[in-house]
Amino acid sequence: MNKDIFVETLGWIFEHSPWVAQRAWERRPFQSRNHLFQTMLTIVQNANESLQLTLLRAHPDLGTRLKMSDVSQKEQTRVGLDKLSKDEYEEFAALNQRYVTKFGFPFIMAVKGQNKDTILSAMKERVDYSFEAECVTALNEVYKIAGFRLNDMIE
Repeated sequence: MNKDIFVETLGWIFEHSPWVAQRAWERRPFQSRNHLFQTMLTIVQNANESLQLTLLRAHPDLGTRLKMSDVSQKEQTRVGLDKLSKDEYEEFAALNQRYVTKFGFPFIMAVKGQNKDTILSAMKERVDYSFEAECVTALNEVYKIAGFRLNDMIE
């Protein structure tokens, strides 16, 4: 693939962050899907803190009714976050607001295999983490999301 097609094909793997695919393209060829994925993870891990925070801020709030990327919307729909009751929605919204106020980026969790209760429980726990610990946790969740997306795309 040329660079434009590569970025168009893989640029969405990391939410609204095609720069990861752009940088990965320069490190081709890849021996396997895992090699490609590990290269992308290394790129994010080696990015400066400002760029990592920009990546975290590119993710939507969980349980939101705001516009989000098609892939994020599908991921949240699969675990029922599109069918929250009024009370559940208000609880998610309040926790999201508290979380964003504290950390400056939305709560991020790979929702595949989760449900609204496990997500809510994680939100309640992680909102009390330190900034440094939550940045690490959020980035690890981003890596899980990207891995799921890459696997789903290729399979």
